Amino acid sequence: MLVGQGILTEADGDCVAVERPDGKSAVLIICEHASRTLPQYFGDLGLSAEALSSHIAWDPGALAVARKMSDSLDATLVYQCFSRLVYDCNRPPESPGAMPEISEIYTIPGNQHLQAADRQARTDALYVPFHDRIRALLKERAVRAQKTVLVTVHSFTPVYNGKQRAVELGILHDEDRWLADRMLDAAAHAPLYRTERNQPYGPEDGVTHTLKLHGLANSLHNVMIEVRNDLIGDDIGQGVVADYLTGLIQSSLEA
Repeated sequence: MLVGQGILTEADGDCVAVERPDGKSAVLIICEHASRTLPQYFGDLGLSAEALSSHIAWDPGALAVARKMSDSLDATLVYQCFSRLVYDCNRPPESPGAMPEISEIYTIPGNQHLQAADRQARTDALYVPFHDRIRALLKERAVRAQKTVLVTVHSFTPVYNGKQRAVELGILHDEDRWLADRMLDAAAHAPLYRTERNQPYGPEDGVTHTLKLHGLANSLHNVMIEVRNDLIGDDIGQGVVADYLTGLIQSSLEA
């Protein structure tokens, strides 16, 4: 049986997952690019297994880091269960990047020449439920007077379009820089990684959609974290990065 505007089957399951919904921390963690899974409806989008396991399909290691942070902080975690190749939930529906035809060196056959009805079906099935769930969580937290700061967790490839990236950890922000400033200051005092502001992406690249939609619109402090994915390829690396980020966040909120 097809659900979600014909995109998801019952076998696919929900497009959004929530862990630790009653977490006591002020931090609400969001991971938009947690999974490389494609709904059955889309097959392989015409891509090779190599492409579908690469960074174009998801943010490798990001969910593992987010989960460890959630455990350490007792923080609620929300994540998308399907690949950003079908719909990138950190992009608004009108953005070309929401359903990309090309990602880095890869052309995505299954995303070529989408009709308005196709785009709307993906939006209704994946984007709307994901962000509606975040809105519902924010309302629940407001009712119980629980303070909220938004932290989105991502990873990035060390080589992009043939160019090596030296930055290891990016602390990103849009108009609200309150939390980012404090995290960058804390990182400067404990420089475990090469950490930079708004790198390797920034607001001009359209990557702060979730921050704007749920953070700025609700006057909630927010930050986006980008970790170079070669640092979080295994459990040890994921644990070290998660502990470091948890420390930066805790010290920033206590400052």
